[in-house]
Amino acid sequence: MTRLQLIFTGGTISMRDTPQGAVPVLSGDELLRDVPGLERFCQVDVHDFGQLPGPHMTPARMWELSKQVQAALATHDGVVITHGTDTLEETAGLLDLRHTGDKPVVLVGAMRTSSQLSWDGPINLYQGCRVAADPRAIGRGVIVVMNSTVFAASEVTKTYTDALDTFQSPDVGPLGMFDGDDLRLHRMPAARKSLVGERLETRVGLVVASAGDDGGLIDHCVARGDKGLVIEAMGRGNLPPPMASAAERALNDGVLVVLTSRCWGGRVSATYGYEGGGARLRDMGLVFAPGVPGHKARIIAMAALGAGMGVPELRAWLS
Repeated sequence: MTRLQLIFTGGTISMRDTPQGAVPVLSGDELLRDVPGLERFCQVDVHDFGQLPGPHMTPARMWELSKQVQAALATHDGVVITHGTDTLEETAGLLDLRHTGDKPVVLVGAMRTSSQLSWDGPINLYQGCRVAADPRAIGRGVIVVMNSTVFAASEVTKTYTDALDTFQSPDVGPLGMFDGDDLRLHRMPAARKSLVGERLETRVGLVVASAGDDGGLIDHCVARGDKGLVIEAMGRGNLPPPMASAAERALNDGVLVVLTSRCWGGRVSATYGYEGGGARLRDMGLVFAPGVPGHKARIIAMAALGAGMGVPELRAWLS
């Protein structure tokens, strides 16, 4: 029988409502008691990593979690992780960068607490274990299972604050879905690339472009010692001219500057040649991260800097 390691990190899936608001209270074993039927297809061993709301998950904790996953994969057929949905895609993205084997790693969460009649935690965990125990999941990298839908970690993002179908892959769609109890997997991830280093460089800032931005936030990130910077540009990858000048100053100070878009979908491109346009930014030395939202591009930049990558290496890796 397939043997899975459940790494329990908390999140809404472990929460109950209190007069002060929802807080995590359930342990991994307590959560499993609400998920009958797993014994038909897998054996689950529980490791309680913590009871962390999503915003309490830091890059340092993600790095430690990645070590736990690597250790679990040495003794188990797959890993399932419960996680808060606010930062689930960032953790999933880092785990996918560091996952070099074929065994499945699946992240699940919940959008509703155990106090609500429509608590989605048990079904998400059940289906996450189903995916992790399925031979067809082998070689698909790190996977996110939410709302009966299967996504690649490198492609998924949270799109709505509280909807059950909040997780989407805007440009490419899901890997598959459940039709009742039937798991249907339609495709492999669009691209899988590992990026493995000895550490994360956590000094990476994130700035969002807005009309009339004078670049002051970019200058602040450089002044405080950031080694990398991700800019969510407008549209196809364009900046107000003062902001573009600040980005150039950052490059001249040796900061790795990565460009993506603040738009929900689509890719940045060197389309426009006016001052602040994408073509000039590319020629200036900014690294384009096509189709990657800023918060996930920041994780990539952290991993790249930690692995000793510079502009040419990261540009080639992202292309």
